[in-house]
Amino acid sequence: MKTLTMMQWTLLALMPGTAVYTFIFGLGVLVNIIGVCAAAIVTEALFLKLREEPLTHLMDGTSLVAAWLMALCLPPLLPIWQAATGICLGLIFGKHVYGGLGRNIFNPAMVGFAILIVSFPLTMSKWPEPRAQQHVSEVLRVKFQVNNSEEVYDGLTAATPLDEYKFRSGITNKEFFSTEAERNWRYWYIINVAFLVGGIFLIYRGITSWHAPLGFLISLIILAGVFYDNGSSHSLGSPLFHLFSGATMLAAFFIITDPVTSPASKELLAVYGALIGSITFLIRTVGAYPEGVAFAVLLSNACAPLIDHLAAIRKDSK
Repeated sequence: MKTLTMMQWTLLALMPGTAVYTFIFGLGVLVNIIGVCAAAIVTEALFLKLREEPLTHLMDGTSLVAAWLMALCLPPLLPIWQAATGICLGLIFGKHVYGGLGRNIFNPAMVGFAILIVSFPLTMSKWPEPRAQQHVSEVLRVKFQVNNSEEVYDGLTAATPLDEYKFRSGITNKEFFSTEAERNWRYWYIINVAFLVGGIFLIYRGITSWHAPLGFLISLIILAGVFYDNGSSHSLGSPLFHLFSGATMLAAFFIITDPVTSPASKELLAVYGALIGSITFLIRTVGAYPEGVAFAVLLSNACAPLIDHLAAIRKDSK
C-alpha cells in the first residue's frame, strides 16, 4: 500500500477522536492542529530543499500525520509558538538528521513532545477544565502569548486525572472517584473510546497490525491489575483507569504502530508493544511525569533494532 494512502486512512481514523477532543476541550485543540501542521509543512519543505529533493515528497502525508499526532498530545492552551517549535525540532532531530523518511530511528512526533515537556514544563502541564466556557478572545490571548507567567492561566486551567491521581495525597480509589475527579476522568474516557474506535477501523482496513496495540494494552492491564491493591491509598490505579486515561488509546493505535520506528519482525511486535506499555506504567506511577507515553515510545524505539536482531537469531536457530 502506498504511503500516501496509509496516511489518508490514518487521518480519517483520527477524526472521531479529534472531534470529541475538540468538543470537550475547545478551540485550542484546533489552533494546535492548524499551527503545528503549518509549521511541519514549512519545516519539511525547507529540508527537502536543502537536500535537493523534489517538493512533491511533501505529498506523502507523513509530516502532516506526525504533526497531527503531536498536536493531539499537547495541552490545548499551550502557546502556539511553543507547539510549532516542538514539531520543527521533532522533524529535524527525529527524522531529517537520519536522512529523511524511512531512515529515522525515533518517532518524530514523540521527539517533539519530549523536547517540549523538558523545555516548557509549566505550559505543558496546563490543561483547561473539560467543557468549560471559553471565550474565543481569551483562548487566543493565551495561545499567542509570549510571556509564560502563571497569572495568564488563572481561571482557565485544571489538572488532568493522571495528575490528580498521582498526587492524590493518600486517599483511596473510592474516595478519589467520589470527587470532581470522576467527572473529569469520564471526559478522558470518552476521548479514549473515540480513538479506540478509530484504531479498530485502522486494523479492520489492514492499515496497521493488531500485535503492538494488543501487547501495549495487555501489559498495562496486567501491571495495573497487579498493583491495584483493591483501590487502597497506596493503589497505583485500576486497569480501567490506565486504559482510558491520558493518551493510552491514541498511543496504542496511532503512535506505537509507526512502521518505520517499530521492529520489522511482526512476531515480536507484541513484545515491543508490551515494552512500551510497561515503561508507560512505570513512568505514570513512580516517575516524575504523570503521563509516560512519549518517553516510553522513544526508549522502545531505541530497542527496536535489538528486537529485530533477536528475531533474526531466533529464525537462524530454527
